[in-house]
Amino acid sequence: MMRRGFTLVEMLVVVGIIAVLAAILFPVFGRARAAGRRTQCISNLKQLGHALEMYSSDWDELFPFAVDAADSYAPEIWAGFPQWQALIPQMPRLIDVLQPYTKNREVFHCASDTGYDYLEGTAYAIAARPTAFAGVGSSYHFRTEVAFARTGPSLLPDPVKTNIMMDGHGSWHGGRSYEAGRWNVLFGDGHVKNINSEQLDEAWYTPVQ
Repeated sequence: MMRRGFTLVEMLVVVGIIAVLAAILFPVFGRARAAGRRTQCISNLKQLGHALEMYSSDWDELFPFAVDAADSYAPEIWAGFPQWQALIPQMPRLIDVLQPYTKNREVFHCASDTGYDYLEGTAYAIAARPTAFAGVGSSYHFRTEVAFARTGPSLLPDPVKTNIMMDGHGSWHGGRSYEAGRWNVLFGDGHVKNINSEQLDEAWYTPVQ
């Protein structure tokens, strides 16, 4: 008895079905991978929040007197505050100050980090490539203003609304434009949240004294 094989039409139908299924499933897998990277970044920031809390417990309830990568590589960011800009060359990097508490520099590496060429929202060039972690040592920015203010978690007027650390660029978890971006942010009370640009602006303008 002869066995009947697939006809060309049947093969094309099967290929078409596979293509449709792939078109449906690939975006789902992509979103799942992105969600996993975002979750890992949130976990990193929570660990950094614990490290900052331990540091402040050891140092008179103050945040570290340290700078982040953006300040180290582009101190002109603080040109409007020359008294603070003059301090930056004397200040250690946050990643080094927290090393005794984190024990692992990888906690400063966000899995979604694809780097950037300019400090977001400014014209200040920063060589944060191929990733910010590889280029400047950290995927996250520290709100150095809290160091200049010599304040700490228990001294903030509104720690729930005050950003302390955040993703280096909003495109890592959102769209290409600032308005479409999303950022994982560590707040002064230790909680971490993924927020939009409007919420980020509100957090930045929350006073630290």
